[in-house]
Amino acid sequence: MTLNLPTPLTPLNIGTRGSPLALAQAHETRERLAKAFDLPFEAFTIVVIKTTGDKIIDRPLKEIGGKGLFTREIEDDMLSGKIDIAVHSMKDMPTLQPEGLVLETYLPREDVRDAFISPRSKGLDELASGTVVGTSSLRRKAQLKLRRPDLEVVEFRGNLQTRLMKLDQGVAEATFLAMAGLNRLAMDEVPKTAIEVETMLPAVAQGAIGIERRVNDTRVAEMLEAIHHTPTGQRLAAERAFLAALDGSCETPIAGLAVLEGGDIWLRGEVLRPDGSEAIDDASRCPIEDGPDAGREMAEKLLGQAGPAFFDWRQ
Repeated sequence: MTLNLPTPLTPLNIGTRGSPLALAQAHETRERLAKAFDLPFEAFTIVVIKTTGDKIIDRPLKEIGGKGLFTREIEDDMLSGKIDIAVHSMKDMPTLQPEGLVLETYLPREDVRDAFISPRSKGLDELASGTVVGTSSLRRKAQLKLRRPDLEVVEFRGNLQTRLMKLDQGVAEATFLAMAGLNRLAMDEVPKTAIEVETMLPAVAQGAIGIERRVNDTRVAEMLEAIHHTPTGQRLAAERAFLAALDGSCETPIAGLAVLEGGDIWLRGEVLRPDGSEAIDDASRCPIEDGPDAGREMAEKLLGQAGPAFFDWRQ
């Protein structure tokens, strides 16, 4: 049976948030689909959807909900048929999808590292005691406090451009951004220093783009299969299994990274207290197909080492 491809008259609707980075990710998805099926860009329509997380930027994420803040409205529009697929930054995604939706397509992963951003300093070690650093990420805040408890941390909500603007305005002396976002937007002019993962383990799925669809949409499933990047999927399967077993959310400082080495997967994980007073980490190596099991086992091990008191702050 011939695949019923979209056309300029019957386009495939791609849902996305409206930030410059989200739009860049949606455009990359469109370009890959157009190339895979030799279609014009006009066969795809990019639909911007404003989420709760985009609308409320004056409060910390933990005060207004979890990761669904950046996905709920988009997923509602897909379930109603307003859009056909949704493009997401995977580090924002809950580990469970709403009934009727599936997330199984990933584009090639970008640089997973965090970037240290400062107009006057090249790294954390150069910051004087008491220097103000801005971040809205509980993970980055906890990792920063673990390594530099003498620094002051302030809330830094907003998209990439907003946070850079706050830095220019002197709200803070330094901040952190994902290298992936800076690379995708070709922001070479931003003064940045990549932080190696041995120093700051990234968020689970950082640097990865995921594409969500309706479970029963076989046409879209076949199209997405043509652009799926299997190695990224294998890495995220391990990382997201680790996150799911920890019941991770925006309220939980968790870091995790899987790397493929030959036929093996090397997984590292970390849980932290929000104040940076304690961190527990682990690493394991296993065959690639066992990655999800390794993620769950690592989560159970870290939970056992931490003990119930470690997570009292979540109650």
